[in-house]
Amino acid sequence: MTPISMHAASAPAFAKMLGNMLTWLEAAKAHAETRKFSTDVYLTLRLAPDMLPFAKQIQIASDAAKGCVARLGGQEIPKYEDNEATLDELAERIKKTRDFVLSVPAEAFADSEEREIVIPRRSGDPLKFDGSTYLRHFALPNFYFHATTTYALLRHAGVPLGKSDYLGG
Repeated sequence: MTPISMHAASAPAFAKMLGNMLTWLEAAKAHAETRKFSTDVYLTLRLAPDMLPFAKQIQIASDAAKGCVARLGGQEIPKYEDNEATLDELAERIKKTRDFVLSVPAEAFADSEEREIVIPRRSGDPLKFDGSTYLRHFALPNFYFHATTTYALLRHAGVPLGKSDYLGG
């Protein structure tokens, strides 16, 4: 059996879920239109008072995907302003992220399993990983945490999504 490559374990997985997230946003827009309320309602949703709001969940999921692919692929991490204020702007961010993730060639991931990955933190020492550990134990879990939270917030708001929408059929 051939082992899965770092590229195959990251870029396509991120791209697929980012595409699923676009579907969720379209469902949210349709739900708001049917129920006759502004989509702005979604932007500040939280499951708990101490959690980051909906828009930030998407921004962090985007940052996790583009940051992982850039680090493993030896690329500069694209910088986004984090100023999205509508569902359409969040959808554009997701599309831009997906386009970037898919633009990094598989060859750029060569030997990334052992590449040192350093993640700066606001306080304290930076986090340091080898590429394989970073992907499996930090980047993917972080991305899926924020994608799942995005999904949960929309479900909690009544958007008619199901498991097949999460998995992308």
